[in-house]
Amino acid sequence: MGDKLKTEPKDFEFTKNHKRLLLGSVFLMATSAIGPAFLTQTAVFTAQFTSSFAFAILLSILIDIGAQINIWRVLVVTGKRGQEVANEIFNGLGTFISLLIAIGGLAFNIGNIAGAGLGLNAIFGLDVKIGAAITAVLAILIFVSKSGQKIMDVVTMFLGILMIVVVAFVMFKANPPYAEAAKHLVMPEQPLALVLPIITLVGGTVGGYITFAGAHRILDSGIKGKHYLPFVNKAAISGILTTGVLRALLFLAVLGVVVTGVTLNSTNPPASVFEHVLGPIGKNIFGIVLFAAAMSSVIGSAYTSATFLKTMHKSIYNKTNIIVITFIVVSTLVFLFLGKPVTLLIVAGALNGLILPIILTTILIASKRKSIVGDYHHPAWMLWFGILAVIVTVVTGVYSLQGLTQLMGS
Repeated sequence: MGDKLKTEPKDFEFTKNHKRLLLGSVFLMATSAIGPAFLTQTAVFTAQFTSSFAFAILLSILIDIGAQINIWRVLVVTGKRGQEVANEIFNGLGTFISLLIAIGGLAFNIGNIAGAGLGLNAIFGLDVKIGAAITAVLAILIFVSKSGQKIMDVVTMFLGILMIVVVAFVMFKANPPYAEAAKHLVMPEQPLALVLPIITLVGGTVGGYITFAGAHRILDSGIKGKHYLPFVNKAAISGILTTGVLRALLFLAVLGVVVTGVTLNSTNPPASVFEHVLGPIGKNIFGIVLFAAAMSSVIGSAYTSATFLKTMHKSIYNKTNIIVITFIVVSTLVFLFLGKPVTLLIVAGALNGLILPIILTTILIASKRKSIVGDYHHPAWMLWFGILAVIVTVVTGVYSLQGLTQLMGS
């Protein structure tokens, strides 16, 4: 691998295609993290901690960058996917991680399909199951197209920008206390109480398959080698910041509502924010955001899970689209015929909490092995940043396992 890197050009020129790929990988990662759970989670925590939640968002963004930049850099330097690097560290580990990703991704995709159905129901009054089926068909059409990856890039960018614009509009209408939020950004009340929200945000933003979405998209485009590191740094950090921007906008929108003494509807907290700010049409507007969040997560989950599964056997390596379509069809059928199985989602959540600390630890070990990264020197500060992220995500895993234990005991 070291020899291969030496033969590659040293200078990196940022072309038009690189710009599209940068935006595509950024929004694929960002919109994969922004699903129905993201919207509810942000609203609930904001209602609970009000302006102090700004501190949790800031800290989680910093930890997310620590996790993501380590993983993206090592994967692009080696030209190998997360599971392939893991197999070089310990034979069979990558296969184990791929199975965890697939199980977790499939279960969460059921929730994403359901969320998209609920979004179309809120917009057009369609039956939720019909909306879910329409979502599945639209997602499959994207992947079967001859320009599938380009269309995927454009769709995720469009949906991401749409969500940001709509939520920003709601935030401005809500008129939140900006000065108070800025103050508590660095001086929160009861900071120890924010530990669980911080852990939850990190797990939801870069947990499971999400952190690999953009990196695997870059590798699938043939980009690899250490001369692309400036590009990788920009893409990885931009992906986290894009997610952070939407979370911050939604936080401020919710804050503007709860500080007036309004109690959010417990069955759908973010929807009640939109309705309070915009009136009856708020339900329809929220439906647009919910559909965009769910649809983009369906694309991200299916695509990234397929990039893990296809390396498990040579016979399916070049059949990404078939894996993606199967993935979407199965998750849709489970939702249509079984509903939204809570037990499966809890189990998937527990598995999801375990994936990031395992793979991030593996990546950090790989970053120091010349047999894997060649003559690439991983910065020490980045290594320590990654170790901090591992510690945080280990705690995430413990919490998720507690949820699984409670389920088994019930």
